[in-house]
Amino acid sequence: MWLSDKAFQDVVHCTPLISLDFVVVNPNGEWLLGKRVNRPAQGKWFVPGGRVLKGERLDNAFCRLMQGELGIDTNRENAHFLGVYEHFYEDSVFGEFLSTHYVVLGYMVELSLDLKTLPDTQHASFRWWPLSELLASQDVHANTQAYAQAVQSIYA
Repeated sequence: MWLSDKAFQDVVHCTPLISLDFVVVNPNGEWLLGKRVNRPAQGKWFVPGGRVLKGERLDNAFCRLMQGELGIDTNRENAHFLGVYEHFYEDSVFGEFLSTHYVVLGYMVELSLDLKTLPDTQHASFRWWPLSELLASQDVHANTQAYAQAVQSIYA
């Protein structure tokens, strides 16, 4: 269910949003990050993902977001659940005056993707990041860096 801008602004003002984030790792262990176009986290490198819509089952949201963010068809059964995270931002898609609170379900998927074929509605560009570089960079959002411990436990 899509909301009008006014209704969505009221939701952002009053409630947390539920979203899915995708830690996409290639066969070399590098992470796919996109440079965010929109608030919140505008201008930062971030994992792909998006919010769950009212009435949308998590499996359907997973498929919709993977298609919309990465242009691929896959399902939640092909992902590793990383856990539940909370993201707090001082701004929102509506500007600096309205904060955003997300309850995020993190997932990791192992994929080989051609960066030139990825959709660009949410990200100005994409690149593959080695984990050590991602963790050391101030250009990578802290909420993305927070997934590193969970991902490392999968490979341990």
